[in-house]
Amino acid sequence: MTGTERGPRERMVFSAAQLIRRDGVGATGMREVAARAEAPRGSLQHYFPGGKEQLVNEAVAWAGRYAGRRVARFMAGMAEPTPGGLFAAMVRQWTDEYETAGSLSGCPVAAATVDCASTRASTREAAAAAFTAWRSPVAEALTSMGVPPDRAEPLATLMISSLEGAIILSRAEGDVRPLETVAQELTPLLNAAAPPPTGP
Repeated sequence: MTGTERGPRERMVFSAAQLIRRDGVGATGMREVAARAEAPRGSLQHYFPGGKEQLVNEAVAWAGRYAGRRVARFMAGMAEPTPGGLFAAMVRQWTDEYETAGSLSGCPVAAATVDCASTRASTREAAAAAFTAWRSPVAEALTSMGVPPDRAEPLATLMISSLEGAIILSRAEGDVRPLETVAQELTPLLNAAAPPPTGP
């Protein structure tokens, strides 16, 4: 869906997510969200009567759904899916962004968690739900590749935690080496969790 196909409400949620991932919750202003979404300022109160907190929570939920949907795309893009290949594709999304833009923005879910988890229960809950909306499809994908169900959820948690940490390190260092390192180091461990392919 392109920006022109979204209605004003959807554009504001998307814009909030993009600003949060770049600047964090505290530095994301409602006016800036409306301007970026090309929406009338008055529409913010109409669509988000709960104010900034509601908008942030919806942006976080959108980001979780987006990340979850990407898992199916990554799987479809692999001729022979492997757990390590899935993680490499998850990492590549971020290294590609760096190559294109010359810098990295963060994950809006992580940013909202850091900024609000201790002060806004609703945002902490939205972030937890967003991570679940991402982790569940990763675990399901791992299971589909032969990873035992009791290992799939912990490995999905490991993959997302490693990716989020590497994004933070890469942003701090201004270099994608941490992202490349986690992909390199985790690939053998992840692939070892799935049974080897059987011959014909």
